[in-house]
Amino acid sequence: MPTPNFSRLAECTATFERHYVGSLPCMPARRDLQTGRLSFLHRSWGPLEPFDNSFPELLRQAGSYSHLVTDHFHYFEDGGATYHTRYDSYDFIRGQEGDPWKAMVQPPWERLRQMYHERQFSQSARDKFRRNIVNREFIKDESEFPSVRCFDTGLEFLERNRTAENWFLQIETFDPHEPFTAPARFRDEFRTGWNGPVRDWPRYGRVDELPEECEELRANYYAVVALCDFLIGRLLDYFDANDLWRDTALVVTTDHGFLLGEQIVHVPLFVHDPRRPGSAGVRRSALTQTIDLAPTFLDLFDVRAVAEMRGHSLLPMLDADRSLRHGELFGYFGGAINVTDGRYTYHRFPPTLAPRSFINTH
Repeated sequence: MPTPNFSRLAECTATFERHYVGSLPCMPARRDLQTGRLSFLHRSWGPLEPFDNSFPELLRQAGSYSHLVTDHFHYFEDGGATYHTRYDSYDFIRGQEGDPWKAMVQPPWERLRQMYHERQFSQSARDKFRRNIVNREFIKDESEFPSVRCFDTGLEFLERNRTAENWFLQIETFDPHEPFTAPARFRDEFRTGWNGPVRDWPRYGRVDELPEECEELRANYYAVVALCDFLIGRLLDYFDANDLWRDTALVVTTDHGFLLGEQIVHVPLFVHDPRRPGSAGVRRSALTQTIDLAPTFLDLFDVRAVAEMRGHSLLPMLDADRSLRHGELFGYFGGAINVTDGRYTYHRFPPTLAPRSFINTH
């Protein structure tokens, strides 16, 4: 599918072609991102600890201001409640997936049952499917979609602060996470002829859906990716219109992909450093991963990484490709411990899980 703005992004930045996650999924990945070290080897989903050195906090100590714009509701649940507080300020956009946002004690279940596929329908209290159905009753116009509002809010920050010095902005959208819900104009491009109920939330597991269901799920994913491409285009337009490329760094990446083999761990990374204009359009082949982001952000502000950070600043690689490591560990706490060299991946499972080990070739 065409993603013209991501192609445009690659022309303005360095593309890291072998970038991988560390700890999975959402909040473990964010602990890696903020602390520059792996967490999945010793603990699962949970908050930042009081002893964790988080890069936004280190920036604050050095006199830099940080702001988070997010619609990722896990920050506001048990297990995520100490991440957003490390920033100087934050905006929380409501309504994604199972966010307990809108209160509807007695939804119109008969109508809603007809609207949604049985695999993404629930009337059970506090169930994510129920919450999502209720939330979507209040998200109709494109301007109401949480990811659109995230970029609106992020651009408001830029409009208010772009002439100031010494700030860090993190614009973070849940999309293209499932459910794959996008405004109508993005879905129109990928119509499949599906006449059934809303089918945009695939399950994690072996595919047993009918072929026409699979096509509808894919089409809805394409629509969300098209939405994300449009949104990154808005940011690029703002950079162009205000000449931010001259004095503002830009990093675009994600926490993880969808659970489709290696696609969950091999994720995009684009980096622009205005002090290195010659790196626009280059591609880098070294192994990098999420734990490298905190040292990179600190390096952009000339702040030294703390001793326990195991990642590396990626800024020197904008000048020349070089090897940072021979392999990378990644995984879920309690699951397989995996190592990749960017071509082969070895998965070692605990004795209680089968298979015990196997090798996957990318």
